[in-house]
Amino acid sequence: MPTPPPSADGPPEYFEQPTAAPAPRKRLSRRASILGSVIALLVVVGVGWLAWSLTRPAEPTAAAQRGPGGGGGGGGGAGRPGGGPGGRGGATTVGFAVAERADIPVTLEALGTVVPQATVRVRPQVSGVLEQVLFKEGQNVKRGQLLATIDPRPFEMALQQALGARMRDEAQLAAARVTLARFETLLKQDSIARQEVDTQTATVRQLEAAVVTSKANEGTARLNLGYTRIVAPIDGRVGLRTVDVGNTVGPSDANGVGVITKLSPIDVEFAVPQDHASWLQHNAGAFMEVKATDRTRTTLLDTGAFASLDNQIDTQTGTVRAKARFNNTRQQLFPSQFVNVQLQLRTINDAVVVPVSALRQGGSGDYVFVLMDDRTVKLRPVVRGQPVGDKVQVANGLAIGEKVITEGADRLRDGARVMLPGDTPGGGGGPGGQGRRRQGAASAAQPAASEPFQGASAARRNADVTSPWAGAREAPLPASPQRGEGQAQRPNGAASSAMGAGANLTPEERAARRQRRQEAASAPR
Repeated sequence: MPTPPPSADGPPEYFEQPTAAPAPRKRLSRRASILGSVIALLVVVGVGWLAWSLTRPAEPTAAAQRGPGGGGGGGGGAGRPGGGPGGRGGATTVGFAVAERADIPVTLEALGTVVPQATVRVRPQVSGVLEQVLFKEGQNVKRGQLLATIDPRPFEMALQQALGARMRDEAQLAAARVTLARFETLLKQDSIARQEVDTQTATVRQLEAAVVTSKANEGTARLNLGYTRIVAPIDGRVGLRTVDVGNTVGPSDANGVGVITKLSPIDVEFAVPQDHASWLQHNAGAFMEVKATDRTRTTLLDTGAFASLDNQIDTQTGTVRAKARFNNTRQQLFPSQFVNVQLQLRTINDAVVVPVSALRQGGSGDYVFVLMDDRTVKLRPVVRGQPVGDKVQVANGLAIGEKVITEGADRLRDGARVMLPGDTPGGGGGPGGQGRRRQGAASAAQPAASEPFQGASAARRNADVTSPWAGAREAPLPASPQRGEGQAQRPNGAASSAMGAGANLTPEERAARRQRRQEAASAPR
């Protein structure tokens, strides 16, 4: 059959190919394979994404909530929260403590100031040159102990003068008394007048007064001589020396010779809230223990007793001043030192105590996580009581012997499953085990899911499919009998230009062109 003439819709070279084009069925089957590959690719992507979402690593917060035992529930949605009673998947490892019974002392804490019972600045009573200093700085002294001496010679001379004046007055008094006795005898004999007797009596009395004055002057001189020896007025500790030997000292010196502070016993003054004032006043006669600690509350300085309460309340602070007394035998309390005071008011017997780390604070108040027998926790509100070192009293909401979570509670919620140190994580027969089986199924699905990707990649590499026109470029076209066998195959450049020309046609023109191709392909050679 003769070859139909070329159409104006396509290039003339199209009908001059020496070989026939592939059959339409083969072209349609190749398109179907391309479409199937695309669909398979989408299916594989979906399966891969599903497998990844089910087997992806847990987020940090979720992993913290599930803890080390997440193997049982990591495979599926049902296994992730914890796996049910059969397994421990998703459980958090925690630490716990048992609520104990203890006797708690109720204490009142305040900041106090150490106040000595007596502080004396030693000053000389007389003026003079300091001759000796007989104490060491920081030395403990007793009352009456000699501390320093002043040059006594001027005072010894003054004493001698006072002594001489007294002896003179006493002699004059003795003579006057003898004269008075003689006058009284003569008066009885009516030898003298009464006036002379009265005058002599007055002279005797005058001399008696002079003797008294002389004795007083002698005592003053003797006392001043004694003041040249400076002694300690109280028991205590001497501070730093403020004057050296050779200086002239006197009663008007501001610094004096030194300062003595009584350290034992010693007092601590502190402020008490006015709410406790009436109770303290009522129990003032009873013994109430008071402890003094350092500023860090870690070192016990001394233990004493409540001493007294002030008689009025400070209106600005709403507190009343109180005083506690300490023996201070170790002398660890120093004047003007700030200490923390713990006044024991009473004792709570058989109280429930737990570690401080078990008690947590929320918007509704304090609460604890109670460890149940099935390895779950229950959130329970409690009432905080008195603190006791590293423990705290639970006034309400907890019984003795119950277990409370002390470590890992920040990752828990009410009803969460937990693990204890030493427990072995594993999957049981409950939902947790199902979660593990899901994980295994998803893991097994991963190699199968990757096979379509590999098959599709191989198909694309073998077929080199980039567009539906790729088959037309590779398939041989019918040859034109006018050109002969020498022109059986068209160059690639001509094919590319033909494809470029066909790309600008309308859909109707492309349909007509395909029809002509099919007719040309079905025509016998």
